[in-house]
Amino acid sequence: MPRTLIRKNPSDFKSLPLFVEATPEGLSYQSVGMPLNFAQTLQKRRPVKVADNERFSLELANLGVSVRLTMHWQGRDYWVLVRQRRQDRGDVVLKLISGYVPAHEVSLPLHTAIQEIAEECLLETPEGWLSGRFNETWLPAPYAGALHYRESLPFRLTPLSGAARPVRCGSQPLQERPRTYVHLPTASLQLIYDLRLEVPKEAKSLSMFHVDERLEGDQLVARLDRKRPDLYLIPLTDGQPCAELYTLSKDRLQQASTRGVRLAESFAPQEGWVVRDERISWKDWVKQQGLSPPAKESRLKRLTGKARQIFSKVVKQSS
Repeated sequence: MPRTLIRKNPSDFKSLPLFVEATPEGLSYQSVGMPLNFAQTLQKRRPVKVADNERFSLELANLGVSVRLTMHWQGRDYWVLVRQRRQDRGDVVLKLISGYVPAHEVSLPLHTAIQEIAEECLLETPEGWLSGRFNETWLPAPYAGALHYRESLPFRLTPLSGAARPVRCGSQPLQERPRTYVHLPTASLQLIYDLRLEVPKEAKSLSMFHVDERLEGDQLVARLDRKRPDLYLIPLTDGQPCAELYTLSKDRLQQASTRGVRLAESFAPQEGWVVRDERISWKDWVKQQGLSPPAKESRLKRLTGKARQIFSKVVKQSS
C-alpha cells in the first residue's frame, strides 16, 4: 500500500509570469506582475505563437526547470526518467525530473533543480535512503520525518557541460548554462540542467523510487509506492542513449516494456528557441535519435537457468 510521506498546502506555492526576449545570440527573462498560486498559473498556461523561432518577445505563464540526470552506477552511465500522470494535460509520460520554479527562486533556478532531485529521485539501500551533496552543499532531506536517511554515504551531484547559447535572468547569466526552450502549448519557459549523479561504490542492494506530489482535494500529497517505483533508466554507450528502458531493484536491472511509452516534450524536436509538441512517442524518439532497437532474445535465452537445463535435456533426448 502506498505510504504517505508529506502533505502540503498548494496555496503556499507561488510562481511568477515572465517576459522573455530571444535573439539568435541568447535569451533573457524577467518576472512581471504579481505572484500567482498554482491554480492561477495553470489558467495562464494557454498556447502562444511566435513568428520567428529565433527572435521574439512575449509574456509567458511561468518558469519550469528540469534535470537531465546522468547516473553513474557500477561502471556505466544512465539517464534517469520518471513516470508522471499529468493532470493538466490528461496524459502519462516519462519525463526528466522537473518542476515549477517558485517566485522567490526565479533568479536561482539551479537551486530549484537540485531540490527537485531530492524530492523526486530516492535511492534506497538496506541501511537506509541515501543523502546527497552538490559540490560541498548537502541536498535537503524532504521526507526526513518519514524516512531514514544515511548521511555517511551520500551520492554526489556535479554539473556537466552546459548549452552553447547563454541565458540571463535580467542581466545576470545563469550558472551552468542550462539548455532552454519556450514550450508554446503551455506558454512556459523551460530550463534543462545537465547534472551527473555518482552513486558511492559502497552502496549495495540499491533500489530507486520516484516520489511525485499529487493534488488531492485541498492538499498536495507525496506518496511512496513500492509496487510502482515509477523511475526508469536509459543506459548510455559512449555518452549516447540506447533504445532500452530499465528499472532498478536491489542491484538488479529489470527491463521495462517500451510499448506505448510516450516521452515528455523535452525529448521532442526543438526549433530555435521553441518546442511545439506536447509529447513524443518512444518509437518516434528512437527514430529521431537514429537508434537501433535492441535485438530480441531467443526463447532459450529468456528461460531461467533451471528451466534451460530441463529444456536442453529434452532436446538431447529427442535428437
